[in-house]
Amino acid sequence: MSEPGTAPPPVPSTRWPLASVFCIVFCAWLALSWPWLSGIVTIPWDAKAHFHPQLQFLATALNRGLSPFWTPYVFAGSPQVADPQSLIFSPPFALIAIFNPAPSFRWSDGAVLGTLLAGALAVVLLFRDRNWHPAGAVVAALAFAFGASAAWRIQHIGQVLSLGYFAITLLLLSRALERSSLIYGLAAGIVAGFMVLGRDQVALLGVYVLAGLVIAAIAMADRPLRAVRASILPLLAGSLGAILVATVPILLTAFLAQESNRPAIDLIGAGKGSLHPASLLTGLIANLYGAAGPLENFWGPPSPAWEQRFGPLDLYLARNMGELYLGFLPMLLILTVGLVRGALLRREIIALAIAALLVLVYALGRYTPGFRLIFEALPGVSFYRRPADALFILGALLAILGGYLTHLVMTDTAPRTRLWQVLVEAALLAGALGLALWLAWTVGRVGVATIPLVTALLCALLSTGALVAARGLALRGATLAAAALLAATLTVDLSVNNGPSESTALPSQNYDVLRADSTNETIALLKRETARTAAPDRRDRIELAGIDFHWPNASLVHQLDNTLGYNPLRLGLYSKATGAGDHVALPDQRTFSPLMPGYRSLLADMLGLRFIATGVPVEQIDKTLKPGDLVQIARTRDAYVYENPRALPRVLLVEKAERADFGAILASGQWPAGFDPRTTVLLERAPPPVPAGPVQPGSVRIVDYGTTEVALEADSPRGGYVVLNDVWHHWWQVEIDGKPAQLLRANVLFRAVAVPPGRSKIRFVFRPFEGLYADIGAWLKAQRAPPV
Repeated sequence: MSEPGTAPPPVPSTRWPLASVFCIVFCAWLALSWPWLSGIVTIPWDAKAHFHPQLQFLATALNRGLSPFWTPYVFAGSPQVADPQSLIFSPPFALIAIFNPAPSFRWSDGAVLGTLLAGALAVVLLFRDRNWHPAGAVVAALAFAFGASAAWRIQHIGQVLSLGYFAITLLLLSRALERSSLIYGLAAGIVAGFMVLGRDQVALLGVYVLAGLVIAAIAMADRPLRAVRASILPLLAGSLGAILVATVPILLTAFLAQESNRPAIDLIGAGKGSLHPASLLTGLIANLYGAAGPLENFWGPPSPAWEQRFGPLDLYLARNMGELYLGFLPMLLILTVGLVRGALLRREIIALAIAALLVLVYALGRYTPGFRLIFEALPGVSFYRRPADALFILGALLAILGGYLTHLVMTDTAPRTRLWQVLVEAALLAGALGLALWLAWTVGRVGVATIPLVTALLCALLSTGALVAARGLALRGATLAAAALLAATLTVDLSVNNGPSESTALPSQNYDVLRADSTNETIALLKRETARTAAPDRRDRIELAGIDFHWPNASLVHQLDNTLGYNPLRLGLYSKATGAGDHVALPDQRTFSPLMPGYRSLLADMLGLRFIATGVPVEQIDKTLKPGDLVQIARTRDAYVYENPRALPRVLLVEKAERADFGAILASGQWPAGFDPRTTVLLERAPPPVPAGPVQPGSVRIVDYGTTEVALEADSPRGGYVVLNDVWHHWWQVEIDGKPAQLLRANVLFRAVAVPPGRSKIRFVFRPFEGLYADIGAWLKAQRAPPV
């Protein structure tokens, strides 16, 4: 950032036609994105297993006129409104959902790639504001959008969105400070608010980097007091914009987190997600460790092949999390012109260089003493478990640095080379090549490393030649030709080295079950069976277990009430009661609990778990099953499908109530002796008395079942309790005949309400904002209470 209140003069359009540079970047973006936009491949793993079903649920709910704030389709009910990965508060995905009731894979992939394009164009404008060469802007933009984690971890949708918002916020914030502009300040705050709404580690680091750059710009100004005065109003406007956008969703998540399954993360736990120093070699040699190919080829830290040679690392990182490649050209310039020749120490760029260094220290985690200081000093850091996520922000900063150094070369303002510097640069490059060869030989993977090493050498020749040619064009005034040449070079480089791989692109047909119009045999069967068993009081649930990684959230796409799903964030009560984990891709990932020790359990029946689809015979998942406990009804291409004939209705009318210790029941797994949920409801508090007299038959039926509203009708001659076997949460409210009633937590996990004698209309309504307001009030009251 330039000094606040002193904007650099704009570049005359005759010297830098912005539309032409945008066109160059767009064409390169289109070429690099085409494999996904064409539909040949799609972004796999979390992008499909988790985020695409969330988008489909959002689209279905909005186009049916329903609220997307709660979903009944995973984990027997889940609060979407507080889930940072639900996409409700993500503008590109929300717009897609509003206008498209059945978004295709191209739409969801296009939203991610489009966000990266928006960030890349913001980088171009950042360079133009500083009168830096368009060739540098193009290099920075492409390296930003298709380098490091932006390319290799594109399946982590929320983090990619945060990265795009980071670049846009950086541009707007720079303009706000340089021009003392309230409008730009407000816009920067709004975009930063959407970045923060990602509630991920990339957003957190982005906030700290932006704050650090603001402080550095003020501190380095010729007149700091004047800079402070010029910055106050834009920063206040930005704070207002961020508060308006982010406050409520963040508070919803914060209060949900208190009831969630998320464990505390300590320094040791966080350190297990550190970037291994050997991964830095991928900055020059893409795919050195075989991350793009079959999993058995991967030999970098922390693979079994690496640990067999160098010993256990106790790291928990996926193979693509250590990739830092941005293109050979920007990394070459950073090592040579930037570091060895000292160009990164120049006043106009040193703040960004220091920010990149600090982010690198963070990414290395436990391999540097600095991470402990950061972990213990900076608020929010202890919420996250993978320091290596910092490669998103590090890649963005290095991309800008590489573009700036390209600008110096194109304008012939780079530091002049001395002989000793040439020798050091050669030693660095040769040393990196030699170290890579030694590691590959030591681990016994020279065969896997050969192609990446040869490719790196070819890209080095291509990039060096293109840089020399582009410099010649630039010095002769052919700025657009120089920019186009480097864009073409980087496009070839990035398509070869960071292009589609097993980590980032798989055939679209692999995920056919996640299409809204899928004719998958297993899904069609489950739809038919749940329709067959539907009744006025019944809405049977299903379970998808151990079929494949992308299957658990298929229920969000096809509106099947599922007892499981895929989400790192779940209600802690439900996880403890049922044993539900993050996901259940493999058979051994379906764990049970004391209260639900298997499918032949009272809690499974109370959940209404009627149909179970498993990728292996169900006895391999639940070894407590005995013959006859479940009835196999089908064997499809994907799954074995079973029926639990004991599944109970979704709603029950009972006249007896007993007080019970829910904590003890959860811990022991033992229900009170003689407990029958068809006749009795267990409550946390002593129940009010029911009129004496002979038991008279009554009934209850489902009138309307939506996402955040469930309407029932009950006929209870003596009065009693209506039990809705949906997951309890205190943000739900209940009304009887239009008047508020007390929501009861029933049978450990479910919802209930006491109904008077006669006919009643009952409505359960999910009101998260009223619940949040009450939670904030209770918290404030607790803070004011005198210590005991």
